[in-house]
Amino acid sequence: MALALLLAFAAGAQQRLQALFGYGTFFLVDQQTPYVETYLSFDAWTMQFVQRPDGTYRATAEVVLVLRQGDSVCFFKKYDLNSPTVGSLDELDFSFIDLQRFSVRNGIYDLELTLRDKNAEGDASVLTEKVVVNYDKSRPAISSVQLISSATPTEAENILSRGGYDLEPYVSDFVPEQVGQLNFYYEIYNIGRETGRKPFLALAYIEQQETGTRYDGQQLARRKYSEPTVTVYGSLDIEGLPSGNYNLVVELRNADNQLMLYKKLPFFRSNPGVKGQKISDFASTFVGRYTDEDRLNTYLDALYPIASEAEKDVARQLIARPGIEEKQAFLYRFWQVRSPLNPEAEWLKYKERIDYVQANFSYPRTPGIHTDRGRVYLQYGPPDFVRDEKNYVSARYLNASHTKTGGEIMQQQGVASDDMFLNESQGHVYYLPYQFWRYNKLPTDDPNRVFLFWDEHRSGFYKLLNSNARGEVQEPGWERRLCRQQLGDGVVGAVGEQFNRGY
Repeated sequence: MALALLLAFAAGAQQRLQALFGYGTFFLVDQQTPYVETYLSFDAWTMQFVQRPDGTYRATAEVVLVLRQGDSVCFFKKYDLNSPTVGSLDELDFSFIDLQRFSVRNGIYDLELTLRDKNAEGDASVLTEKVVVNYDKSRPAISSVQLISSATPTEAENILSRGGYDLEPYVSDFVPEQVGQLNFYYEIYNIGRETGRKPFLALAYIEQQETGTRYDGQQLARRKYSEPTVTVYGSLDIEGLPSGNYNLVVELRNADNQLMLYKKLPFFRSNPGVKGQKISDFASTFVGRYTDEDRLNTYLDALYPIASEAEKDVARQLIARPGIEEKQAFLYRFWQVRSPLNPEAEWLKYKERIDYVQANFSYPRTPGIHTDRGRVYLQYGPPDFVRDEKNYVSARYLNASHTKTGGEIMQQQGVASDDMFLNESQGHVYYLPYQFWRYNKLPTDDPNRVFLFWDEHRSGFYKLLNSNARGEVQEPGWERRLCRQQLGDGVVGAVGEQFNRGY
């Protein structure tokens, strides 16, 4: 399973909707059709449940799936996903899963997911992932390897049914100590082109990511015979698997023990109860130089703006308990997943952001990484343009036809104004200190996205007031708040024009 574990996002004053997202690619050999499966797992307690006419409670999420190739939309689906109903709001200690399946052609796609809690205030959350689909009727292939949460005999065929069982996907690459078995499923296509009528072996084992060393625990070996589609469901005992970064490896070997195909699925194991076995030797890697635990905790904390929700949960657990090596393992795994060829280079680029944020945005008792400006800087990098105003004053609007904007700047008692009038002004609009940052292009958004931060109490502590970027704070009356209600409802003042044009 290729995983892109979804961020949490605001869903009201007290709640944050949390969902994990994953996807896999498969192939219908008889129809010569590749297809994509998407998986969403929701934590019920993070959703807003409302009472129905029959007295039960239910939550609803709006889901939008878009598959793009360049400027072309290849798949689109918008639907409401209802949770199971409960009789009381005390019964929300559960999760539920949604699975979608759609056919595609071979190619490279951008998969965009948008989620919104329909019963709560707050903006939608948007996630974009790269999806590669590559199956051919003339070549053997292995599908995505899918972790399985549970397998039960099929009583009535449904979308989870495969080979006589209902297989519920495990939508995470974090495997906590409570999980003692690593269950998995995958499919093999057209293998007879390599093996003929001879049997072959389907092997599964676990290896360390950093060293490639095979874990000495259980290995699974199954003898199989060629069919158009061969299904493999297996389980590995991981009770004794120590904390660390691992790959689940599946291999196909012919009768002469020659390797034909293989795939690896990375995962992170948290198992602090297993002692006496080193999870790996980090002395020779870039994380080996970080042996101060407080510093490591800061670095893990600073990953939140770019981490998946599952990764945030792991980081929170690690920060809360002592143990340097486990934290080093997580930091290495975090960057190794994002840049397998050079994780250190990616980490050092991000560390430059951390150092800048800590030095420039920290406030008494609030580290820079916990401020709004720090979060935006860590998540998106340095802005392409910054406007910083401490005492901005604008002449009031008289009539749109009497206003000149965008470039005519007058200086009045050392205060800047963007508006000059052909007739006499009737007053001025005074704004609280603000900064706005423009990004010419965000990775998952349109060009020219703007973030406006304000210093509400003139204390030097800036908060995000408004943005036009997807998933960010969007406050309809933000300019009235910035100028302390001096502008009327619906009036766009000078700072509103600055925001709209991006400078």
